Amino acid sequence: MRTQHSAGEVGVPLAGGGCSGGSSEQSPGSDSDCSPALGLAGGVRAVRGVMSHYWSLESLHSTNALVITDGPQDKSGLADEVGSEDDLYNEFRSSSNRFGHPGGGGEQLAINELISDGSVCAEALWDHVTMDDQELGFKAGDVIEVVDATNKEWWWGRVLDSEGWFPASFVRLRVNQDEPMEEYLAHLDGASEGGGASMGGPLGPGLPCKEQMRANVINEIMSTERDYIKHLKDICEGYIKQCRKRTDMFTEEQLRTIFGNIDELYRFQKKFLKALEKKFNKDHPHLSEIGSCFLEHQTNFQIYSEYCNNHPNACVQLSKLMKIKKYVFFFEACRLLQKMIDISLDGFLLTPVQKICKYPLQLAELLKYTNPQHRDYKDVEAALNAMKNVARLINERKRRLENIDKIAQWQSSIEDWEGEDILSRSSDLIFSGDLTKISQPQAKGQQRMFFLFDHQLVFCKKDLLRRDILYYKGRLDMDQMQVVDVEDGKDKDFNVSVKNALKLCSPGGEEVHLLCAKKPEQKQRWLRAFADEREQVQHDLETGFTITEVQKKQAMLNASKSHPTGKPKAVTRPYYDFLLRQKHPTLPTSLPQQQVIMLAEPKRKTSNFWHNIGRLTPFKK
Repeated sequence: MRTQHSAGEVGVPLAGGGCSGGSSEQSPGSDSDCSPALGLAGGVRAVRGVMSHYWSLESLHSTNALVITDGPQDKSGLADEVGSEDDLYNEFRSSSNRFGHPGGGGEQLAINELISDGSVCAEALWDHVTMDDQELGFKAGDVIEVVDATNKEWWWGRVLDSEGWFPASFVRLRVNQDEPMEEYLAHLDGASEGGGASMGGPLGPGLPCKEQMRANVINEIMSTERDYIKHLKDICEGYIKQCRKRTDMFTEEQLRTIFGNIDELYRFQKKFLKALEKKFNKDHPHLSEIGSCFLEHQTNFQIYSEYCNNHPNACVQLSKLMKIKKYVFFFEACRLLQKMIDISLDGFLLTPVQKICKYPLQLAELLKYTNPQHRDYKDVEAALNAMKNVARLINERKRRLENIDKIAQWQSSIEDWEGEDILSRSSDLIFSGDLTKISQPQAKGQQRMFFLFDHQLVFCKKDLLRRDILYYKGRLDMDQMQVVDVEDGKDKDFNVSVKNALKLCSPGGEEVHLLCAKKPEQKQRWLRAFADEREQVQHDLETGFTITEVQKKQAMLNASKSHPTGKPKAVTRPYYDFLLRQKHPTLPTSLPQQQVIMLAEPKRKTSNFWHNIGRLTPFKK
């Protein structure tokens, strides 16, 4: 089975040879992009068709500017050779899916037959690090027992006592299923002792194996970084620049949605590449010290957060435009003018999302082949941790942004809401549950439903008849409250006997709230939740995480549309899985290359916000 990798990956040769179109780059996630999807004859027809229908040749020769006309043109001279506009459009549409996985067709059937006959083993080509409990983590070189390969993108496998989903593109099947991996490794070790012609001997002129491997990884990092810069340049100059000339086809808002801040990424990556080039030792690549470059620029990589968060919106907007013929031809004309390889625009726009995922993989590979005595070892080790943290931060921001719509919908479901919107200060639900609230001076207990967000604690009352309806009763500013653990017994402030209690007190003691849980473990969970809330607020302050006013207003507008006035606003969905993830295995819904990052919660993971509030709200009349 051939393995697919993006241009950002290290160590595994990409499929195919040189590409047409003036570039040797490969498509992100494609098996072989060197063969035009339309075929040679179809490609000629497509190019000529695009040029004849939508290019002003006179303007092209004189100014090199892209001009696309909507009016009729004389096509009689090319009618027989090119065909109708509808024919061309259909060819483009039929060739739009250029990211097929190499594991389909007869090969997939053969794999499944092997599995049905007995266990099938695969060798991990890359580390698969994941925090998702439904995915199988492993390291490069691990042997994985493949249990199910029905889906060509994600396989179900087992390593020791762990099992779960893993990307098929991260492994290769063992050629000889009967040969134990121990014997295979022993064979490699024997070859290593045998001499220079084997895998273990010197792979270069006078270099031992590990140093040569480090040189290979360094060269690959530099090569893929240069290729990536060309990808970004092609998008900025080949697409964005031409789109801005056609104000009759694109608004600035549309272009911002489609391309995000990719021009900002391009400027940063050029600076980053210059820094890498300065540290790159061309004569002796294994001596290069590039770890410090990642450390110096780690905060700059956070600009990928905005791009990754916007990418789903870009796909939606682009999908709408690609249903219109003139946009299909326009984007293809942009590609041809820039002499870009045969990848559709959505493939190019996926490249930055893939790139930020690949940095930790590249650095992990570099660290593996760097001796601890190497001057670059500590920097590479620190850089790997830094890029993992960047990836986690990007993923967390994405999760938070996806949740604000659900928080707005939650607020719209609460009756008698008072004061400012919850999104004015908060963007994440930390925990929620039933507590008994005792307030001064009456010291009377009231059963309330509490929702702990960052910065504030909201409490509501359940309807006596409709227990799924909540009424707003108030909120506490957690920035002005201290949490105090209360021992069981008589409380001096309230003069009542309490059990499983905690207090929320203002710094001066003017405001004191006594909260009681039903069980000791519930109290401990609330104490942890209050500590988590303070940590998250501090983390947001340090990382500069904010929700824009436009995002807040849009979320509240969407929520108001989903709950028309004059109708009862009952909560109708269970929420408790917001905190308790479902444990049964479900197939990931997106390709491995489309994850924001494998090191944190995957993009494909369904948001569990809705499950939380139901855990707190029994839906029984």
